[in-house]
Amino acid sequence: MAGDKTKITFEIYTDSNEMLEKIRDQFNLPDTSKAPRCLLDFAASDGDWDNIFGEVRCRRCG
Repeated sequence: MAGDKTKITFEIYTDSNEMLEKIRDQFNLPDTSKAPRCLLDFAASDGDWDNIFGEVRCRRCG
């Protein structure tokens, strides 16, 4: 299901960007921005939002 795309800008840590690039390469995605779109589609359709957002998983907060 294709739709209109909106260009947004946000900041992520360098290692998170490296992870998106790895996903892009491993799954032969057309560009790096496809990885977070896939993740967002999963969260919207199949993800358990309480599981995703109800637990703090920050790798930097300690």
